[in-house]
Amino acid sequence: MAPTDRLSTTSSPRPGLSLAGEFPRPTHEQWLEQVEKVLRRTGRIREDDPSPEDAAALLDSPGYDGFAVRPLYSAGADLPDPGVPGFAPFVRGSRPQGSVPEGWDVRQAHGGPDAAAVNRAILADLNGGVTSLLLRLGAGGLAVDDLGDALHGVHLDMIGVVLDAGDEAPAASAELLRLAAEQGVAPSALRGNLGADPLGVQARTGRENGPEQAVELALRCVAEHPGLQAITVDALPYHDAGGSDGEELGASLAAGVTYLRWLTEAGLDADTACGLLEFRYAATADQFLTIAKLRAARRLWEQVARRCGAAEPARAQRQHAVTSSAMLTRRDPWVNMLRSTIATFAAGVGGAQAITVQPFDAAIGAPDEFSLRVARNTQALLLDESHLAQVIDPAGGSWYVESLTDELAQAAWRWFQEIEAAGGLPAALRSGTVAERLAATWERRRAGIADRTEPITGVSEFPNLAEEPLRRAPAPAAPGGGLPRVRYAEEFEALRDAADACAQRPRVFLATLGPLATYTARSSFARNLFAAGGLDAAEAGPTESTADVLAAYAENPSPVVCLCSSDRIYGERAADTARALKEAGATTVLLAGKPRDRPSEVDDLVFTGCDAVEVLRAAHRTLGVE
Repeated sequence: MAPTDRLSTTSSPRPGLSLAGEFPRPTHEQWLEQVEKVLRRTGRIREDDPSPEDAAALLDSPGYDGFAVRPLYSAGADLPDPGVPGFAPFVRGSRPQGSVPEGWDVRQAHGGPDAAAVNRAILADLNGGVTSLLLRLGAGGLAVDDLGDALHGVHLDMIGVVLDAGDEAPAASAELLRLAAEQGVAPSALRGNLGADPLGVQARTGRENGPEQAVELALRCVAEHPGLQAITVDALPYHDAGGSDGEELGASLAAGVTYLRWLTEAGLDADTACGLLEFRYAATADQFLTIAKLRAARRLWEQVARRCGAAEPARAQRQHAVTSSAMLTRRDPWVNMLRSTIATFAAGVGGAQAITVQPFDAAIGAPDEFSLRVARNTQALLLDESHLAQVIDPAGGSWYVESLTDELAQAAWRWFQEIEAAGGLPAALRSGTVAERLAATWERRRAGIADRTEPITGVSEFPNLAEEPLRRAPAPAAPGGGLPRVRYAEEFEALRDAADACAQRPRVFLATLGPLATYTARSSFARNLFAAGGLDAAEAGPTESTADVLAAYAENPSPVVCLCSSDRIYGERAADTARALKEAGATTVLLAGKPRDRPSEVDDLVFTGCDAVEVLRAAHRTLGVE
């Protein structure tokens, strides 16, 4: 073999080699032409419609913050400079080294009412690699008086503890500091956050607390415990109420500004006040929005802290990400493992300094040992096997991520200004301004979930009617009275619960018209839609005539029938078949699809984008499901 025939072992290509050099460079206009061809082939643009000015705009995905996610991002956008990691505006991370040296803080949550069980779970987590604890105390969690039992065997000079005690933050903080003193821990060695968050309590419960308790804890931390933060800026109440990412960010800014006002009015300088705050955000399975949200949050807080006079190092935001409660499902809860893995990945890539993964069964009840282990090991897998923390801001420089970060920051800033114009966050919560805004966003999101343009795997898409529901002991009820707590799957799951409670599973009849290849796509769509509401479906199979359909219907009668076939066969047979089925006993006849000419004999259409929840509710009423 001649030397020139050997496979090169060097990593650099030969000089002048261009892999695409023999191909003409495609233009944006050529890409748009191909987009239009695909849209015409799929029916998004009808054959007789003129060419749209921007075919790609038909592929935009509308969001909840006033901007759409586009199908293609390029270098042409005029975006602000994100800077470099560890320096203002901190878009690329609060620390120059990111999480590379030791990974992010693996912070797992505990807080059931049984102190002994909580202690066993805490020790198992610490032995499994958890590096700090989030303890939920007071109403809906562990009793403050039981904190010592729950932390038995935990070395408070080695493990950071973050408290989430609502109204009982002062009592919980006092107990934690007493336990540390009892262990002989030096005051400067304590790490974590005392968790004072009166605005979070107001958002959750509607109860207003003044600044006194939070300020007192902050002053104590400054004087005695320089390693402790005193205040949590918890944005989860706004996310859990159905708010958008921009609304979550804007509300957190307003809360942070309020706390800065309180602390500086108490005599602290801006740098010290900023150092006492930690921000808590939701991480969801929408990985790019989560990445952009955390990056935008740092940019926005840097802007706020700069205007308040803080020096550059103090303007770096401390971030704690918690996997979303709203995205968790009770049905097919195993899929929650995938959702939480994506959310954790996004939080790590987005630069969160601490991450909490909720157990996959958290929407069902109290987690068990297995689900706690899975939650812990989700982080271990990403850190120790995937080495996710070994790259600083891996999403940085992506045209999509940078554009999304900027658009989200702009939307959040506008909402923050609206809150400030309403008198600040306490006043905006009191007046209902925040609740009304979040309710409107939740209604838009609920509509998208209901029509399945926002699918929920295992619930609204690919439901398993044969699944055995997972059983867990009831979890303590969380405090309420303020902003609502929603879950995205709750309407579909309520329909499933009602159908499952019937002595025999309710069934609809799919009147399939024509040969198998003609109706399979629409019958599969209809079967999936009805299963999302807990309804089984009997299928006629291939049929050549209305008589064949009626014969199959006689074997599987149901008050609810859905015709399934192609538009051509609908034109030939749908009206006669629907009329005959009603004469045979059907109360409601639906049609799968959206043909140009809808037969008057058909009561309603079921198609991609229809309100599946309303269709299912109507079917339940017809079938007598309570």
